[in-house]
Amino acid sequence: MQSRQKPNLTRDWIDPFAVNIVQRLQRKGYETYLVGGCVRDLLAGQRPKDYDIVTMARPEQVRDEIDRAYIIGKRFRLVLVKRGQDQFEVATFRREPSPENDLNEDGLQISDNVFGTPEEDARRRDFTVNSFFYDPVKDELIDYCEGMKDIEDRVIRVIGDPKTRLTEDPIRILRALRLAHKLDFSIEPSLRQAMMEKAPLLTMSALPRRREEMLKILKLQDPSVTLHECHDLGILQHAFPGLDHLYTQKSGIDDFDAYLSRIKSEVPAGIGEPVYLFGIFLLAYVRATIHADPHQPIQISEADESRLAEFMKKELGIFNLEESIILRALELQPELTQVEDYKKRGARRKRGFLLNESMPLALLFAEVDHVISPSDLHFWKMEYATVAHELVTDERPRRRRRRDPRKSPQTPEEN
Repeated sequence: MQSRQKPNLTRDWIDPFAVNIVQRLQRKGYETYLVGGCVRDLLAGQRPKDYDIVTMARPEQVRDEIDRAYIIGKRFRLVLVKRGQDQFEVATFRREPSPENDLNEDGLQISDNVFGTPEEDARRRDFTVNSFFYDPVKDELIDYCEGMKDIEDRVIRVIGDPKTRLTEDPIRILRALRLAHKLDFSIEPSLRQAMMEKAPLLTMSALPRRREEMLKILKLQDPSVTLHECHDLGILQHAFPGLDHLYTQKSGIDDFDAYLSRIKSEVPAGIGEPVYLFGIFLLAYVRATIHADPHQPIQISEADESRLAEFMKKELGIFNLEESIILRALELQPELTQVEDYKKRGARRKRGFLLNESMPLALLFAEVDHVISPSDLHFWKMEYATVAHELVTDERPRRRRRRDPRKSPQTPEEN
């Protein structure tokens, strides 16, 4: 049953670019709203980090009406709208495929772009708290799935039968757990039970999606609490078995938790964020399982090296470049304790050392590991900032001097 109401949320938090996109599509006669996580966070009293939009307009129509809009996705087509450094996804209302029109004889879906009504779109979403539509022009909330009651009760509830919905997409198991901790909500009992029963299906889920959920977990206020519950529910052993092994052994878990608790305050947001998040996570993992002493160069046995490589690639989905940056940062960190040796080097060697691709992460490791004093940390940061500034200055395009057209070019003999 549809419910329309004026919600209690902070309108000043809503991105004006997102509102403008909604307004422009509405003026053209297309029913358009803000949707999903941004509405959920606003209602829960948290400031959204990104804004998604849903509309009755088809992707081609959105592209024609909105400037700097690009259709993306070969299967699930939607529109990406760029505004400066920000991007907004605009999707068309969709529905669940029907056996009569959208599936072939083998029961396989013919097309991912099965467009539908707003209510059909709301009911195909995962959780009730993600099913809201919000009209920022009318300041009106549209609730088809009684999600507002769950917001008020502070509970995560799946839309439909929990076991069926988790079987459709096992990643919803990790998402439900993450949302509960992000919002400080409880998980509805039948959903919690289904999460434990269906956890083995996570072994068949796509690695890039597990990677994405882990990165989002690491952005939580205290990721260790979420991972502990993930282990207690029997989910971690199927999603990230190498990490579950650490929780099973118990040794080193306190140190591991202490490192994770600092991610929120230490990791800089923005460019390079995944490698920083995974970096501290793996630093914590190495200190808890392989090499505890940050003052000594890391000595990894062949067995540990193989286990670590498999954990990074097959469980976390860490890219080759990220892996090389993280491992090199671990190697560089002990050298940051040798300030006097560094000062004795020539300018070229100093520059080469500082411009190592892993240096910013190595500095972060040294800070998190408490292996250098505040004064030495300040020294390294100033040294790195100076060289980085020089590098940017050197790479700026130089203005070419305009040649006087009255002068003829010199011949080689005249040079």
